[in-house]
Amino acid sequence: MSSTLMIQGTTSDAGKSTLVAGLARAYARRGVDVAPFKPQNMALNSAVTVDGGEIGRSQYLQAQAARIAATTDMNPVLLKPSSDIGAQVIIHGHAIGAMDAVAYHDYKKQALDAVLVAYARLAKDYERVLVEGAGSPAEINLRDGDIANMGFAEAVDCPVILVADIDKGGVFAQLVGTLELLAESERERVAGFVINRFRGDIDLLQPGLDWLEERTGKPVFGVLPYLMGLYLDAEDAIATGQSASGDALVVRVPVTPRISNHTDFDALRAHPKVDLRFVGPGDDPGPADLIVLAGSKNTRSDCAWLIAAGWADRIKRHLRYGGKVLGICGGYQMLGREIADPDGIEGAPGVTRGLGLFDLATRLDPTKHLQNVAGELVGGGAVAGYRIHCGITAGPDLGPPFVDLEDGADGAVSADGQVAGTYLHGLFDTGVGCDAILAWAGLAEAGSIDQHERREASLERLADAIEAAIDLERLP
Repeated sequence: MSSTLMIQGTTSDAGKSTLVAGLARAYARRGVDVAPFKPQNMALNSAVTVDGGEIGRSQYLQAQAARIAATTDMNPVLLKPSSDIGAQVIIHGHAIGAMDAVAYHDYKKQALDAVLVAYARLAKDYERVLVEGAGSPAEINLRDGDIANMGFAEAVDCPVILVADIDKGGVFAQLVGTLELLAESERERVAGFVINRFRGDIDLLQPGLDWLEERTGKPVFGVLPYLMGLYLDAEDAIATGQSASGDALVVRVPVTPRISNHTDFDALRAHPKVDLRFVGPGDDPGPADLIVLAGSKNTRSDCAWLIAAGWADRIKRHLRYGGKVLGICGGYQMLGREIADPDGIEGAPGVTRGLGLFDLATRLDPTKHLQNVAGELVGGGAVAGYRIHCGITAGPDLGPPFVDLEDGADGAVSADGQVAGTYLHGLFDTGVGCDAILAWAGLAEAGSIDQHERREASLERLADAIEAAIDLERLP
């Protein structure tokens, strides 16, 4: 067994993150010291590590799968898009500034140095390092200076497994086509394939598997089934799909252009008594019990978008009919009078009008607040999560707070109790905390499940499926 194995995919969302998480748990169950690693991640879902930095949410989940604490070494380069052509660049867990695509391309040599330093530490400390690629290794326009896929694999000389999603169709074309677009040395580096999300009779697929192995000379290590109801943190795409009872609490979340950390809502998405829906542009949200404004990578721009899209009037009408509103992180900042960005942290310097539901103002600053914290909701109920934001919010409406944390008060609640805001991500992840917030919103006796336990159950189920489908002793 090689100390390092890289999982690359034919497409985004082929199953790279899931396969790494499942393999990490399978190896951990066998007593192997294993760690996840992703050289470069582009995602708006992130988490705070034990060493006080920021990494992609998928690597945080994979660390849990490996039964170890997440560190910044597991994702040394994180890109958080703030516009269609620019992103905040985070190196070793801390933001170094914003770059457009051209500037970042020029910076890649330095980024690769950061990647190799982090990888070397993990390779020294762990028996097995499971590396996740990004997107596809066959993106011709991104090959020059690549650090996320084959560029990394060749730099550290590790074998690669290529995973493809059969549920999307065209799986054999995906795999063969990807190989054809690789350089000869890169093709030789691909040790074999894993096919993901298969439904049906495996005997009907077998002729295709035989053809694929004969055509490429490479083995199919396994075919993973489509696992329904698997609750794992999404790397970036907004997860959908749930079933709720007819008398469920109705929760609506507007999808702003730069929505971030929407994994905050995974616990609600899986709750049988909650009808949660992400409301896209032009969608009719209908009546709701609770409207939640999520985090944002560009708070000023997203707040202006909300107002232009009619959400300000919709929220005021919602409140007149007795509904509740909750803002989380950037969503909390939007609830105030204004958001000022004098230093141009998120774009051009300036001030943006907020929704005006709190007499509060936020000033963005260059220092990003990164903390794992725990505490109590002011109305009762233990919570634990993380803060990951730029900016300081101040004003008359800061009292009473929404949460009492270990290091002080956080957030605000309106005098009538209908509007609340907080910087704390992960509000719904503890069962008692989720119950308390849902009770505030109008759902008594919610019976919420602890999200950590839900992830554990999903990781165990995933590892079981991987061990049934793949002979781990055959993997390079």
